[in-house]
Amino acid sequence: MFSTYFELGFDHILDIKAYDHILFIVALCAIYTVSQWREILLLVTAFTVGHCITLVLSGLQIVSVNSDVVEFLIPLTIIITAAGNVLQKRTYSRLRWYYILALFFGLIHGLGFSNYFKALLGKDDNIVSVLLPFNLGVEAGQIVIVAIIMLIAWIVIDVFKVNQREWTLFISGAAAGVAAMLMIG
Repeated sequence: MFSTYFELGFDHILDIKAYDHILFIVALCAIYTVSQWREILLLVTAFTVGHCITLVLSGLQIVSVNSDVVEFLIPLTIIITAAGNVLQKRTYSRLRWYYILALFFGLIHGLGFSNYFKALLGKDDNIVSVLLPFNLGVEAGQIVIVAIIMLIAWIVIDVFKVNQREWTLFISGAAAGVAAMLMIG
């Protein structure tokens, strides 16, 4: 049972049809380099914690939100993250805010999956026995995405000598553009 829920969480993040999560992780990582891998892992873990909190609240029938609102908010989180990458200078206090925003945006992204998660729980399942492996799968999937993004960033910045700021602008702009299309389409 553990492996089934782990795989569902892993597939949930890496599902190309539900690319909003991938796009969000790409936007989160746009300002980082390979040498900052610890910061990135903490950031995506904050996102997973927010995602998990929403799934708990949803699974326990404490929170329920209109799916149309959530489908608008998810791309908005990507646009806000991308805009933050472009508009702000990197400082320690800003990075702390990134962790808080990643946690908060994880809450929103979790709402997008909450109805499916409620169906997964059924009536007899213990929420922890489903939530723990599912979120470990989510985290593993995010680490795969981060590794791919960091490999690409390393190639672009360190091998091809593209300025990191230009890389950040390109990735953030692309993420914001796709997110905007999600909002209007």
